[in-house]
Amino acid sequence: MYDTKISFENTEVAYASLSDKELKKAYWLFRMMSIPWLVNIGNSMITLCLKLNLPIQGIIKNTVFSHFCGGESLDESISLISRLKQNNIEVLLNYSVEGLEDAKGYQDTYEKTLNAIHFAKENPSVRAICVKFTGYAHTDIWIKLQQNKGLSATERHEYLQAKSYIDKLCSEAAACDVHLYIDAEESWFQSSIDTLVDEMMEKYNQEDAYIFNTYQLYRNDKLDDFKKAHQRAIEKGYVLGAKIVRGAYVEKETKYYQALGAKSPINDTKEASDKEFNDAVRYAVEHIANISLCCASHNEASNKLYYELLTQNNTALNHKHVNSSQLLGMSDNITYNLSAMGMNTSKYMPFGPVKEVIPYLIRRAQENTSVEGQTSRELLLLEKELKRRGI
Repeated sequence: MYDTKISFENTEVAYASLSDKELKKAYWLFRMMSIPWLVNIGNSMITLCLKLNLPIQGIIKNTVFSHFCGGESLDESISLISRLKQNNIEVLLNYSVEGLEDAKGYQDTYEKTLNAIHFAKENPSVRAICVKFTGYAHTDIWIKLQQNKGLSATERHEYLQAKSYIDKLCSEAAACDVHLYIDAEESWFQSSIDTLVDEMMEKYNQEDAYIFNTYQLYRNDKLDDFKKAHQRAIEKGYVLGAKIVRGAYVEKETKYYQALGAKSPINDTKEASDKEFNDAVRYAVEHIANISLCCASHNEASNKLYYELLTQNNTALNHKHVNSSQLLGMSDNITYNLSAMGMNTSKYMPFGPVKEVIPYLIRRAQENTSVEGQTSRELLLLEKELKRRGI
């Protein structure tokens, strides 16, 4: 049915949408991020300058922000969304403002997310809206729920308000034919999030998957959780929406469990995480009729496996339950080459005011510095395309 071979080496396809100027800008940005001490100093200086209200937002917006984010608002993001659409690449939108831990902040996040769902309804290439449950209630509440501790009257009120926000967002997403992706968080309160996501999936995924949970396969218990979630979906007659990732909190998880004198749930080796992630891909493809899978990975081997399993299984690459996703500004060689082969692909696109999105941008810079091989891989591909163009 399809050519089962896929290569992520074609830089002409990967960077077709970038002008020479944009290509050079991306190259120099990754060059800077390849120097750990420079990233550390830069992050500290940015944080200090913002505290002192120094006018650096314009510089940030024209460099790291423009590379990793869609815009400061939904309207400002439209041009990039349209540009991706020309290459048949969809978008996972995320209002990336963090740390708004009060009733007004929670309400603002709810309203922004609701607006994003309505925006997605009018812009079909926006595949999903991404949310974090800690955007609607304080982390302490989710921790207490996981530990089966009683909530105070104030906490109970905050939780019920959060649940109301979440339920309304899920309901609106299903009504608008938009996917709602619930991001994974730290292990010490992830189970309380899972419980509520399962409840929302049972309520809104009866016809098809609209609500998606995220499974972090760097945890040694998540492959089993993923399979159990699928069995629950079968028993209760709904479609499982699943985004699988390796994970985002390795250092934080390690420190947390070291302080407790307990063993972390993170796999002991990267190889173990890779195996569990790939096993999750295999399981999902085997059950693609009632698992809608977003393979959110920058790992070339895992994306190659996903593509090959689908083709061997004679599953249409544009099947509504198939998607491969990467962060905006990273791994274009995966996204664009898969898209060129006819597969559903998407970019995770944050948006929000520059000052408020800084925590996200700092994490991206740190990730590119710390993840072994990530920055060097990006640089090699960019260099290859610069040479191909004779720049």
